[in-house]
Amino acid sequence: MMYYISRVEIDTGNRRKIAELTHLGAYHNWVEKSFPGEFAAGERSRKLWRIDQLKGRSYLLIVSQSEPDMTQLEAYGVPDSGRCKTYDAFLQSLTHGQKMSFRLTANPVRAVRQDDQRGKVYPHITAGQQLEYLERRAEKLGFSLVDHDYQIVQRDFPVLRKKGGKSIKLARAIYEGSLIIENAEIFRKTLTEGVGKEKAYGFGMMTVVP
Repeated sequence: MMYYISRVEIDTGNRRKIAELTHLGAYHNWVEKSFPGEFAAGERSRKLWRIDQLKGRSYLLIVSQSEPDMTQLEAYGVPDSGRCKTYDAFLQSLTHGQKMSFRLTANPVRAVRQDDQRGKVYPHITAGQQLEYLERRAEKLGFSLVDHDYQIVQRDFPVLRKKGGKSIKLARAIYEGSLIIENAEIFRKTLTEGVGKEKAYGFGMMTVVP
């Protein structure tokens, strides 16, 4: 299966253009409409996405199994700022023992079992809980964290508006730091399938550079 990684600069200087982008669901719709063939057919392949801030500019990043339509990808973007490239060569270059710098946007939560029913999900609120969330999952995700070289750089509670007008706030933590790849096969899955819950709404995407 092939993977692609795409990026577009959000046109934050044009308030009228991005007026609809007021909550996570609006960004989700933007991402889905960037794949018009799937959207028209009612199909939903797995996509990871997040918003990054870099040197005062905002970018939408997407990891997907097919290429987005550039016109749709730039619907709320700066004209001609959309880019897409294959991800596979980079993924296959990853090996055990490599040290990488990482960035992850996650929805740190825990499930608490109630009697014999499915566990109810509660958000981790404190920075300490949110750091522990990542520390406890690292091994299963195919990596180890480098001691004293990772941190949370942003914590907030963005709004998701559901159909019917109901709004909920989701816990968001953005992590940066250094890791070592312990299992390259599992780690590739982490980069293409994401971490944790609410992936459709901008959570779970990890990127790395050597």
